[in-house]
Amino acid sequence: MWKWRSAGIIALASVCGAGLAQQRPRAEEPSHAIEQGARAGEQPGPAAGLTSQLCRIDIKGDKKDQWMRLPKAESSVTQHRLNAGGKSFDYTATAGTLIIRDDEDKPTASMGYIAYTRHDLKGARPLMFAFNGGPGSSSLWLHMGVLGPKRVVVSDPGPTPAGPYRTVDNEFGVLDRSDLVMIDPVGTGVSHAVCDHRDDEFWAVDPDIDSVSRFIAQYVSDNNRWTSPKYLLGESYGTTRGAAIVNYLRARRSFAFNGLILVSVATDIEAIFAELPGNDRPYAVYLPGYAAVAWYHHMLPNQPTALEPFLTEVRAYAMGPFTAALLKGDALGDADREAVAQKMHEYTGLSVEYLKAANLRVSEIAFAHELLKAQRKTLGRLDGRFVGPTMDPLEKYTDYDPQSSAISAAFAAAFLDYYHGELRFGQGSTYRTTNSGVGEHWKWVHKTEHGEQPMVNSGVDLAEALVKDANLRVLVLNGYYDLATPFSATEYVMAHLGLPPGLGARIDMKYYEAGHMMYVHPPSMARMKRDLDAFIDSTARP
Repeated sequence: MWKWRSAGIIALASVCGAGLAQQRPRAEEPSHAIEQGARAGEQPGPAAGLTSQLCRIDIKGDKKDQWMRLPKAESSVTQHRLNAGGKSFDYTATAGTLIIRDDEDKPTASMGYIAYTRHDLKGARPLMFAFNGGPGSSSLWLHMGVLGPKRVVVSDPGPTPAGPYRTVDNEFGVLDRSDLVMIDPVGTGVSHAVCDHRDDEFWAVDPDIDSVSRFIAQYVSDNNRWTSPKYLLGESYGTTRGAAIVNYLRARRSFAFNGLILVSVATDIEAIFAELPGNDRPYAVYLPGYAAVAWYHHMLPNQPTALEPFLTEVRAYAMGPFTAALLKGDALGDADREAVAQKMHEYTGLSVEYLKAANLRVSEIAFAHELLKAQRKTLGRLDGRFVGPTMDPLEKYTDYDPQSSAISAAFAAAFLDYYHGELRFGQGSTYRTTNSGVGEHWKWVHKTEHGEQPMVNSGVDLAEALVKDANLRVLVLNGYYDLATPFSATEYVMAHLGLPPGLGARIDMKYYEAGHMMYVHPPSMARMKRDLDAFIDSTARP
């Protein structure tokens, strides 16, 4: 049985099922790794000699021999051409590591990344930084799913057939509009602590924000991109990270982003973590999300014809009578409890008896287990359109995610083949696609100017950034069938940022008929591309 911590932590990653993949050297190809300072078309970073000295300063006692294992930035620079969807252009790919440093310029971590740049266009090209979430997820999901110039082909909404898997030029990527840098936080990909630091020092809200912020600022400096229009895109826990980073860099570096893109929002963790003692907020904001999934599977007793008008009705009930019933707690009378259970049955397809037994409070992993239990089927938590066989119908919660099981192997295999092959990097090292150890040890405390939060809500950071940066725009992407970060929870969170009047107009909400990773659904991927293009075009001023 999943408890709230394991359920929330692991499922905030885009895909939970892929573990870490061991990399092997490719005997037929030599390594093309070069010093960071020698990248083609880029400005040199810190000299390796200086990095060596800085690292040796920190070595103590019996660790003096560590100077022989320098935190050396490495990269492989390769040239490519994209031909897809009527687009044809050349681009440079840089797969490598960047050594981030503390305020005394001492190395603290080696962070892996993959950058794509075009040099055939004049002017300051937009630059997008992107990452997934977890905590503990690498960036390969967004990378190979939608943003990068290559895309893995997966089935939707069913299991992807066994290998060999297929990778194609991606006509839906962002490279025609923006250069792109995919970042792997410490503990994921090939990113790790250096110079007597430990990986778990970075496994907390604030150290994670700091380390990724340092990476972004250093990359911009090393590559002379300060005047480029800049964008930050995060998915799932990556939205928690991203909302905080825009404010962190604004306050500490006077670093401004043109736009923040939040995919499947998890900025207010408490609002989406069910089963925290005394926390009733998630149950009300889940309800429209449950209704959407039940509508998709035709499990409603009176199936509406169209989704959105139905959801408008459910939203009103969830924010009104249902919230009022939850607030009464144990004082809710029997007649009222019966009436609420009956209405929930109409909106979710769950039986009245089950809803009353659950005290009207159904977590997302309970809903995923219960809705199709009579058919012995389990719903995908990340995408409720996906279903798989139920192992034990007597359990209370689902014990796996059918969407993760359906696509993880294809994503991992396609990425690692591409990483080692076309990008010629990472041979002989371990690339962690998803590191569950990060989530298991994650510290959720977040310090803000308004006090310390025991459970992070980076909506506070986002609100401050919107108030203090008049140019910042926010694009929010939601999947109707996402049970992990429901669209209705996002609507609640965005309506509770505490913004002054008028500022909410700078937040644009988009919806897709898919789940957490809406880009696995081809029509939604095409719409996502159009929405990203329009957002960049409207905010990247000449």
